[in-house]
Amino acid sequence: MDSKNYHEELSHIRSMMERSSRFISLSGLSGVVAGLAAIIGAAYVFFVFRREGIDYFDGERNIFGKELVKELVITGTVILLVALLSGYFFTANKSKKKGLKIWDHTTKRLLITFAVPLVTGGFFCLILLYHHLFVGIAPATLIFYGLALVSAERYTLTDIKYLGYCQIILGLISLLFLGWGLVAWTIGFGVLHIVYGWIMHKKYK
Repeated sequence: MDSKNYHEELSHIRSMMERSSRFISLSGLSGVVAGLAAIIGAAYVFFVFRREGIDYFDGERNIFGKELVKELVITGTVILLVALLSGYFFTANKSKKKGLKIWDHTTKRLLITFAVPLVTGGFFCLILLYHHLFVGIAPATLIFYGLALVSAERYTLTDIKYLGYCQIILGLISLLFLGWGLVAWTIGFGVLHIVYGWIMHKKYK
């Protein structure tokens, strides 16, 4: 075996090991779409506040009625669905181009590892909602989402942990400045997703 074939074999083995241990088809474009959806959703929420006579930036503690809370929950659910569907679409398309399976043991491990802190955070936010502690929901979503990203790093692109760290830090900062959760949420789920998604798209396209 000559040197060229030897290096080709090593490269092939390395590629096979990476494919078997990590989900490498995660699409950066899905992050961009999710970020845009978050920003559009945040803008809608801001105008809903204006419609209800709430000045978000006046520094006053606001009381939300049941119908307003319901509308905010529906808006958040729609944003989540758009993010999930776009993530699946772009990731499935990338997997198809690379000739990789989108569903295997690595994907299952990735989803389980990602879901544990995310689902925990979801129930935590529902409890906050139940006790009308609305001011803590945005910081909590950022922190638990960041923890989910850091946990999932072992089964996908290692770069995702940096997005996770940023989300956690932003969530903790927003806890120090309660009442500005919508701004922090827009930066975390909107701006950071777009920046991260675009960088990953250019790096791994």
